[in-house]
Amino acid sequence: MNLRDLLGTALPLIQAPMAGIQTHAMAIAVSNAGALGSLPAAMLSPDQLRAELTAIRAGTDRPFNVNFFAHTNPAPDAAREKVWRDALRPYHAEFGLDVDSIPPGAGRAPFDAAIADLVEPFRPPVVSFHFGLPAPELLARVKGWGSRILASATTVDEALWLERHGVDAVIAQGLEAGGHRGIFLTDDLTTQVPTFALLPQVVAAVKVPVVAAGGIADAAGVRAAMALGAAGVQVGTSYMLCDEATTSALHRRALQSEAARHTALTTLFTGRPARGIVNRLMRELGPLSPSAPPFPTATAAIAPLRAKAEAAGSGDFSPLWSGQNPTGCKAVGAAALTAELAAGF
Repeated sequence: MNLRDLLGTALPLIQAPMAGIQTHAMAIAVSNAGALGSLPAAMLSPDQLRAELTAIRAGTDRPFNVNFFAHTNPAPDAAREKVWRDALRPYHAEFGLDVDSIPPGAGRAPFDAAIADLVEPFRPPVVSFHFGLPAPELLARVKGWGSRILASATTVDEALWLERHGVDAVIAQGLEAGGHRGIFLTDDLTTQVPTFALLPQVVAAVKVPVVAAGGIADAAGVRAAMALGAAGVQVGTSYMLCDEATTSALHRRALQSEAARHTALTTLFTGRPARGIVNRLMRELGPLSPSAPPFPTATAAIAPLRAKAEAAGSGDFSPLWSGQNPTGCKAVGAAALTAELAAGF
């Protein structure tokens, strides 16, 4: 089955779910333009998720995707948390903050039975997962709604694992991609390779359709991915300046600046490697600092720093997510950008 038939879309194009960068408006615009709009759900409260799904159902009769994280929250580790807070203590002092008064927290919720109960009445046509897949009984529930299942793979081994566990298509996420790496079978970042090295290997290894993601910014990139055997493409960074995006003014400026040429994988903001524009915190602590606690617990102690700096107009402590190729970013409507990308098919 080709990707269009699998997804029920006119175009084999997926708008990448981007938490903190978009709401239902982006997903609706892209779906109505003939591609697959996506809603990132991992940072939404139950009430927010219900409202977003209600808005999407009211705004489009086309297929759409809802994306969830499939991580397991770590057990509390006071010693590890202290190491992290001690590393951040000078920055908190700079802003007159007491790092020890900040309550711990996760900030991102994995897909679980309670979320499944909430989502089931909406029966999204497509559900995608990052960091592997949820428990088999939860995956079976989602399939029982009639939803197609997509998930990210960053290696051939992950793609094969996902295929064995029943996904309908694999998203081959190359090293260039912005935001969180979908890596889940290992913590070894030397296994991570660029999109156009990963893509043909995954295509050769699995029988399900393969979607290319990472560094694809325009129609030329779409054509290149399709020439290497992709069934379709997923694009994220290029949508971040669109009218429907909720990207902050500070983040928008960074994406349009020379700073966007330098991105790196960092664990500082959440505890898992994610690609963003290099800023002060990444330079001074090192982007892959061993001090950062496990995902997603790093977020709590960073949040007050981010808020204070952003209020002063600085992105020094913000996760400025971006892929390595921001050249496709345009301040246009998401439908117009979708049409430009569609010229590559």
